[in-house]
Amino acid sequence: MRTARRLPLALLGTALLLTACGAPEGGSSEADADPGAGAGAFPVTVTDATGEVTLEEAPERIVSLSASHTEMLFAIGADEQVEAVDEYSTYPEEAPVTSLSGFEPNVEAIVEYDPDLVVLARSAEETASQLETVGVPTLVLDAAVDLEDTYDQIRLLGDATGNAEEAGAEAERIEGEFDAIVENVRERVGDTELSFYQELDETSYAATSDTFVGDVYASFGLVNIADAADADGAAAGYPQLSQEYVVEEDPDLVFLSYGDESTVTDVAERPAFDTVTAVRNDAVYLLDADIASRWGPRVVEFADLIGQAVIENADR
Repeated sequence: MRTARRLPLALLGTALLLTACGAPEGGSSEADADPGAGAGAFPVTVTDATGEVTLEEAPERIVSLSASHTEMLFAIGADEQVEAVDEYSTYPEEAPVTSLSGFEPNVEAIVEYDPDLVVLARSAEETASQLETVGVPTLVLDAAVDLEDTYDQIRLLGDATGNAEEAGAEAERIEGEFDAIVENVRERVGDTELSFYQELDETSYAATSDTFVGDVYASFGLVNIADAADADGAAAGYPQLSQEYVVEEDPDLVFLSYGDESTVTDVAERPAFDTVTAVRNDAVYLLDADIASRWGPRVVEFADLIGQAVIENADR
């Protein structure tokens, strides 16, 4: 019986040289233009996905209804300001998880936590106007589409919470570690070109290079078989691929961002999948679903997982 390939989480060797990389250019917050904002001065005005938001004072009771942004808040030192998070914000473990929903937010339930700042995903944008009606400042943030969006959002949250210095350092740390991992892998594998397929769920949806996940893979020079797919959802960056298409494209690597060890066995037993290079070379990898789907600080761990897989298969 085949067993799942779980890659080690230890960072690649030269990734420890992370601080050698310089800081990225400024983020998307309007507060960057205000010299006082960097020191946590208030009031401060930032720009979210819907426009300008002014915060008169540093928030002390934050409700975060977006798992990626919850991870960012804790990473920038705003953890003591976070009063409640949604049911899927399960990392870090000290996050105050509640039954609040980030997909279908309930304004009355949110207000019970007496927040002075609510962080929402763009999909819950309508809730922002309802919260503003009852006097609760709200930040609406898009899902990141590339790594720069991650760094910008971390800095924006730093400005909005009075943790600008910590946020700047965290964004620089993530970018430095990520770049060091990619550089190390590319130096070790040279011009090796590998193709891959990441399966997002049991219905064979994938992500193209126009998505955040795809951008991470592209950093390693990997060829995404989903990019050439002519399928429903491709325009949005998430095509649903047929099993025949995957077999025809014959990826060198397959990543599964759902399921458990049995899922790897199931993939290998699909019709004609015994001819797929990734299956023949035991290069089907089971990812941590949260790490592979969020665009927060743990993108470094995601990069490390991909890098290990590339190194393992570069000479085959």
